[in-house]
Formats: sequence, C-alpha cells, structure tokens
Amino acid sequence: MSNENSENFLASMTPEQFAHLGGGEVAYVKPILSDDVARLFPQVEGVRPGIRLFALLNADGTPLMLTDSRDAALANAWEHKLHTVSLH
Repeated sequence: MSNENSENFLASMTPEQFAHLGGGEVAYVKPILSDDVARLFPQVEGVRPGIRLFALLNADGTPLMLTDSRDAALANAWEHKLHTVSLH
C-alpha cells in the first residue's frame, strides 16, 4: 500500500476502528515517571515519585505491564507474542 493510500485508509477509519487497530497483536513500550503510575495503573500504590519506569501498552493504549527495565517490558511483549513498535 502506498503512503498516500495508507493515509487515505487511516483517515477514513472511525475513532472506534482506529482504537482497535493492532489490538492484541501490537504493543509499545512507553518510558514514564513514577508520578504517572496512578493514572495508568491505579491499582499500584506507594511508588516513590521521580523514578523512571517503563509501561508496556496495548496498541489502543491499554496498560499491560509496569517495570523498571525496558528489556523486561520487551521480553514480556515477546513472551505474549506481541509485536512491539516504536512511536516517534
């Protein structure tokens, strides 16, 4: 699919269709500060502020895993047969 066709395809998708694109197959690793943990992982309590962590997120942004190591997040994705992508 050419770049122009890809852009037209994505532009024609509804927000709901776009949200499910890659769900269960694609994930991404997002570096976060522990200050953001409560927003993404409300069940996690008592994390000191200012710590650099990594969140593994489903393609739709659903949090899957929290760790202090990027390698651990990537290994977890691999273990669950998720393709990881980079976001720029």
